Amino acid sequence: MSATVLVGTQWGDEGKGKVCDLLSKNYDYVVRFQGGNNAGHTVISGNKKLALHLIPSGILYPGVTPIIANGVVIDPKVLLEEIKYLEEINVSCENLIISSNAHVIMPYHLELDGASERHLGSNNIGTTKRGIGPCYQDKYERCGIRMQDLCDEKILREKLEAVIPTKNSILKDVYGSDVQFSVDKVLEEYLSYAKVLKKHVQDTSILLNRKLSDGKKILFEGAQATQLDIDHGTYPFVTSSNCTAGGACTGAGIGPTKIDRVLGIAKAYMTRVGSGPFPTELFDEDGEKLGEIGAEYGVTTGRKRRCGWLDLVILKYAVAVNGLSDIALTKLDVLGSFDQIKVCTSYEYQGQVYVNVPLQQTAFHHAQPVYTTLPGWNCDISECRNYKDLPHEAKSYVEFIEDFVGAKVSIITVGPDRDATIMRGWEVR
Repeated sequence: MSATVLVGTQWGDEGKGKVCDLLSKNYDYVVRFQGGNNAGHTVISGNKKLALHLIPSGILYPGVTPIIANGVVIDPKVLLEEIKYLEEINVSCENLIISSNAHVIMPYHLELDGASERHLGSNNIGTTKRGIGPCYQDKYERCGIRMQDLCDEKILREKLEAVIPTKNSILKDVYGSDVQFSVDKVLEEYLSYAKVLKKHVQDTSILLNRKLSDGKKILFEGAQATQLDIDHGTYPFVTSSNCTAGGACTGAGIGPTKIDRVLGIAKAYMTRVGSGPFPTELFDEDGEKLGEIGAEYGVTTGRKRRCGWLDLVILKYAVAVNGLSDIALTKLDVLGSFDQIKVCTSYEYQGQVYVNVPLQQTAFHHAQPVYTTLPGWNCDISECRNYKDLPHEAKSYVEFIEDFVGAKVSIITVGPDRDATIMRGWEVR
């Protein structure tokens, strides 16, 4: 039995897709356990750059079974488009398995998501408007529609007849929208999706527990990141699910004792998309330089990412909240043209120094970073494949991070390709 959880440690976009793709070939199953198509994982395969949103990165390996587990919310139209996209480039999706308990994003979720953001105006939270939040709201209000419901026309009609009048009323009376939904039209559309997807639907919790008992190796792939976790992130500027390692247990239906290791993905600097606090955000030439060299644009939204220096206070928090055993440090090569590199080691607000993330939201929003300055290496490291080949300054940077946060940097990426990676003690057990 071997179960590894892979999570983001910052605000997403850390390079989880590449690391998951890199490791997937060594596992039997790769499992997405939360989020929806608001996530975007970029994978470079040969000369192809692939953008995945719902299907786990392990899909690219014929011997690996990809699973979308119960904690994920699924837009079936988007999923079918992604399947078509992969099959057009000769990537088979026949072995894809979908949890019968995964909730389904309905058209009214998309409309409500957009209407809510418009209603909030300047106080919006920066949602991707893909219906993720409203779908999770219905899940917890116990009026959601699951994949198993799509496969039962009678149940699906009953649920739509119960929920659509309420959604229409909210759209009209609360948001002033003219958009109204018909039970018959929604039913017809979603039954057509079920006709294609039904063969992939299973009880994935039973399957995963059985496979772990059989000694199979399973990689649990998280979307978004620790600071976007609904409980542990920079609330309310978060997503609607648990992106931390504990979410793998509830989102896939396995017990915590089944997990062997937790690998946290951390970018060598920081980025964020959308609204919310970002203490180390840069508004100068260094920030622009990080964005340009790192090609910092969202995979899902195309939005330009906010850039800043690495925040070790946040990374140390992620080590604790996730119980990280290892760190994969990505995009170290992007820092190769800086004379000096700063890392945030504490915050200051109203004369008080914070060595941990401040308790109060106001303090975190207005916190000023306290930096330690480290020497840069001012050279291209993208051809390095062994840790010993890195410049002394780059190794010092890595080791400073390890010492500060208390977790080993076991994987380092120095470019977007699969082979642009330094394995520093990571082995699949």
